[in-house]
Amino acid sequence: MKQLRLWPQSLVGQIIVLVAIALFVAQAINFGLLLRERNRVELTSQTAPVVYRVINALDVRPDRWPGRDNREQGEDRDRDRRNVDFATTRPTLTGKPRPDVEARAAAMFEDIGLTVHAIAAAEDSRIMPLRRWEQIRSRATGEAPRDHRVGRLTLAVEYEPGKWLSTEARIGSRPPRFGGWLVAQTLILYVIVLIPLLWMGRRFARPLKQLTGSARQFARTGLADPVEESGPGDVRQLTTAFNAMRARIIAMLDEKDRMLGAIGHDLRTPLASLRVRTESVEDEGERARMSQTIEEMNRMLDDILSLARAGRSSETAQKVDLTSLADAVVEDFIELGSPVDMIDSDRAVAFVRAQQIRRALRNLIENAIVYGDRAHVSVQHQDGAIRIIVADEGPGIAEDKMGEMMEPFTRLEGSRNRETGGAGLGLALVRAIMAEHGGSLQLANRPGGGLEASLVLPA
Repeated sequence: MKQLRLWPQSLVGQIIVLVAIALFVAQAINFGLLLRERNRVELTSQTAPVVYRVINALDVRPDRWPGRDNREQGEDRDRDRRNVDFATTRPTLTGKPRPDVEARAAAMFEDIGLTVHAIAAAEDSRIMPLRRWEQIRSRATGEAPRDHRVGRLTLAVEYEPGKWLSTEARIGSRPPRFGGWLVAQTLILYVIVLIPLLWMGRRFARPLKQLTGSARQFARTGLADPVEESGPGDVRQLTTAFNAMRARIIAMLDEKDRMLGAIGHDLRTPLASLRVRTESVEDEGERARMSQTIEEMNRMLDDILSLARAGRSSETAQKVDLTSLADAVVEDFIELGSPVDMIDSDRAVAFVRAQQIRRALRNLIENAIVYGDRAHVSVQHQDGAIRIIVADEGPGIAEDKMGEMMEPFTRLEGSRNRETGGAGLGLALVRAIMAEHGGSLQLANRPGGGLEASLVLPA
């Protein structure tokens, strides 16, 4: 299954995104609960004044208020009664019906024990006269009075059969800035939570990144610096285990190199002795065949030892003009009478081990001559990489066999006849050399016939 492009690939990035999503969901739930409570409080604040006036008008308000005398209570009742209308028919309310206010008023009447038969509520906006403090401010500032449009809530109550009471009160016309406050709260929460999390994540990921780099370097070259043991306890334990494994593998590889050196030395000694003894053979043809066999054994031994030591070369990498290097190799083949030509190419400089690249190129040219009759060598810049291309005029390789041909001891020609090819180590050695350089060996059949083998190196 393909991963989302926007989904981060790093561990720290995924943790931060998951925490950010969790915070967003939590804030969304919190927003829903706060909005619900805010709407309830706002509904109560709108309904309470008209319910209060109805109660006073019906004279069911409690008779004693702490800190106030009966005269003050009477004045309040008289003032509230001036804002109510009594009727024997259901009043006609204008504006938008407010069933929520009706339900809230019914609940408030029920809470105080007042029984009503019907309730109707509506909201509209109308031009209202300025209040006293608004008149004072208008005179002080010199501004001309303007239309004062406010929201009005009207409540009608049937307190007895056929007897109605209606009253009205102002309500707020500007919604509170609830959304902006919530956004600010969310941003502050993100800053408080995500910044420390980001710091902890980077502290956690730094040793893992170093560990990954060291492992990749070790896989590419067989050598890697030990990783600093830092970070959380689990990461330190992982780093310690990696360093111990690295040290053990390096010791084993060093032992292998010493063993291969001893084997190479021990085998070359009897081969040199055989070469000397062939000189005493009188038959010239037999002597030539014996010398050729010894040479093939020496080349095979060199290939086997080089393949076994791949990735642990002692040669120092340096900047090399690959076009000049390829031209020099082609000249060596031409001097030996081999059918090889060099196509004019631009200068291409790369940081490589020159002897290894020379050997890889020689192997490809030899294969092209043996299996493709002729080799055409060129150097190209392509897709940010340098390609040393060796093309031949042979039959090519079946697509399903190309991967198999890069394995050791695999030959295109299935027999073991030494006249038709080597031991099957050439392409395997080339692939190992390219892997050590961070490049690759690519094989492709040419549209017009033949095989094209490319050494692809980073520019």
